[in-house]
Amino acid sequence: MSRPATLALAATLLLLFALSVATPWRQLADLLAGDRALGLAVLQELRLPRALLALSYGAVLGAAGAAIQALFANPLASPDLTGTTGGAALGAVLSAYILGFSGPVGLSAGAVLGAVGALLLLLALAGRRAEVATLLLAGLAISALAGALTTVALALAPSPFAFYDAYEWLMGSLVDRSLAQAAFAAVPALATILLLARTARALDSLALGEEAAEALGYRLTRLRVGVVCLSAVGVGACVAVCGAIGFVGLVAPIFARRLTRGHPGSAIFPAAIIGGALMTAADLVTRVAPMGRALPIGVVTALLGAPFFLRLVVRMRWGLAR
Repeated sequence: MSRPATLALAATLLLLFALSVATPWRQLADLLAGDRALGLAVLQELRLPRALLALSYGAVLGAAGAAIQALFANPLASPDLTGTTGGAALGAVLSAYILGFSGPVGLSAGAVLGAVGALLLLLALAGRRAEVATLLLAGLAISALAGALTTVALALAPSPFAFYDAYEWLMGSLVDRSLAQAAFAAVPALATILLLARTARALDSLALGEEAAEALGYRLTRLRVGVVCLSAVGVGACVAVCGAIGFVGLVAPIFARRLTRGHPGSAIFPAAIIGGALMTAADLVTRVAPMGRALPIGVVTALLGAPFFLRLVVRMRWGLAR
């Protein structure tokens, strides 16, 4: 990726982050003018964690999506379409409502295990270089199974309010999270992005074929396990705090590959920047809802990402028909 493109992406991300912290500005300005301590507390305890979560969650979805697409050699592979986020949500629900481990560590551990299980099941069902239809069917089947099991777990939970408590979280939400929760999601997300970026050359060589990658000295089994586990850890930690949010991990890598001239591994870091920008922008859109009404960020990303996904599927179908 060229230096001007990198600077442009970084500047856009910083601008969106600043807007996320400051928007809506009028109410914040009134608070700062009337009670500076209260205004600063709102910034630190409400606005900043929300902005950090949007940035880190979007970034890890973008990076994980780019790595998974490179691993499967398929542009339709992403954390949500492969069942990763659904598996993470199922693991977190089982941990919190069935096993009683509702603390941050227990939620994250359950989410990570659920995400790992979903990705391993996808590898077993679809194979390493799955056809588009096979990958979609396997991913949809895993997502549907995870969703059904999540509903069963909530229905069988000891708490009669489990469905109500989990609704906002299952739809995806960055609201009312603390700095500690933001750090709990952001630290694994950042570590995941950095470690996935180290696999860029190996994933680029994998695009030439498995034999070529092995001839260059890369251990493919180790690479696959590493990508699966890292993606599960990063995405699982964020799902445990914010719930399942889709389509960012699909869209961001596709734009990133255009900046890296089609190199799938090299797109990991640009995809992280684009993913962070997309999630932050989606969070800004949720704030246009009427006062007193909550617009889940997962709904916004689905409304923006679903048409893009359908367009991608149609283009791939036309390409195969020629």
